[in-house]
Amino acid sequence: MSPQAIGFALLILGVALLIGKMVRVKVGWVQSLFLPSSIIAGLLLLLLGPQVLGRFDGPWGENGLFNDTMITVWRSLPGLLISVIFATMFLGQELPSPKRAVKLAGPQLSLGVALGSGQYVVGLLLAALVLVPFFAASPMTGALIEIAFEGGHGTAAGMRGVMEDLGFGDGADLAVGLATVGIVGGVVIGIALINWGVRTGKTEILKGNAKMSIAEQKGLFREDEHYSAGTMTSRPASVEPLSLHMAVMSLAILVGWLILEGLRWIEQQTYASVMLDDNTPLEIFAYVPLFPMALLGGVIVQMGAKAVGADHLIDHQMMLRIQGWALDFLIVAAIATLSLQAVGDNLGIFLILSVAGIAFNVMIFLWLTPRLIGRYWFERGIGDFGQSMGVTATGLILMRVVDPKGESPAFEAFGYKQLVFEPFFGGALITALAIPVIYLTGVWPLFFVMLTVFVASIVIGLVFLRPREMREREEHTRQMQQIQNP
Repeated sequence: MSPQAIGFALLILGVALLIGKMVRVKVGWVQSLFLPSSIIAGLLLLLLGPQVLGRFDGPWGENGLFNDTMITVWRSLPGLLISVIFATMFLGQELPSPKRAVKLAGPQLSLGVALGSGQYVVGLLLAALVLVPFFAASPMTGALIEIAFEGGHGTAAGMRGVMEDLGFGDGADLAVGLATVGIVGGVVIGIALINWGVRTGKTEILKGNAKMSIAEQKGLFREDEHYSAGTMTSRPASVEPLSLHMAVMSLAILVGWLILEGLRWIEQQTYASVMLDDNTPLEIFAYVPLFPMALLGGVIVQMGAKAVGADHLIDHQMMLRIQGWALDFLIVAAIATLSLQAVGDNLGIFLILSVAGIAFNVMIFLWLTPRLIGRYWFERGIGDFGQSMGVTATGLILMRVVDPKGESPAFEAFGYKQLVFEPFFGGALITALAIPVIYLTGVWPLFFVMLTVFVASIVIGLVFLRPREMREREEHTRQMQQIQNP
């Protein structure tokens, strides 16, 4: 595989992403669905590749318009880019103490944990009672709802290597397919929920129809809008600011790799010699991918930069641009290499998990959120609903629709909640450990752990956090009544 061939494969991804953006700008129904350009580009390459075009006779080969090198590069790319995404999550951010973060976003964290752990509860219960006995599915299918919905395309594609090592190769394709359902469903159902919330008076800020401007639907800025992509934290004469941030991101990934290798070494020196009933070594970190450790690496690098007074050189907006680039290319590559055959062979499992995941997320949003969060419950909860259906960006899109000027504390609470939530769910430690744990111990141990976390998050929220939230809501209601009836 020559460097030129690898480079050409990356160029095709870039061109496909540009075409996807043009489709988003020009096609009305695509705009109404708020489909990201990366998903459009990935579907385009999927249609022109071996899974669709390659199955028809023609002047093209079995890989469609592409060749083996391109498919190989695209298949390997998500596993690399997911570490970039996780390494940049906390770089450039102010890291509050866990106590302060929980105090500012306690109800938000309770809601997020309920969504994340509950997806495991639903998935594992379905696996044990339906999917394994009636569809001969792997017990590891029980983790796919959380991997795909809460984790998104990045996590789904990043877990491919682990799943293949454990004999669950179809799981990665199912997860990528579920992630696509999650993102599209998250935006479509989210907009429908917002319109319902506006009509029924559930929203405190948005009144009238919940619509975006034409420019926003196209995914463009108006000519009079100006947003900075990032801050120049170094003079280009010494080092280009983007290069500096790429270097910091690289250091974070390297620190994460060292942590993972250290944990694997400790594992080999201690309990890895223990054999399970089927003569399988008791290994967990041997199957953990790099990306959750890259997140920890990013936190350590950020803390180190702050300790030496260099944290002002790391701009979070610049890190978000690097993260966004990696996520776009990852989604295009993941969808382009999706195995439709694997999804088709497991269509029943795919549909059951899709419906169950969507139904659970909608139920938690409608039932738990108004009972847990006081003022602005809809504005604050819709972000977690969007994230639980796809990626963080989906939640931010929905929050922007329902609170376009940032008048509620939704964005602030969501951000602080992320600092506590992200290291565990949505692609981090728990997500990475779930597949190996199910492989080693079966469905039930992880099910009962997640059930405990799920129940605890709801009980803590309703018993300890709800009273304060409800007092604030009642006080606001009294103030509004006094204004209306002086």
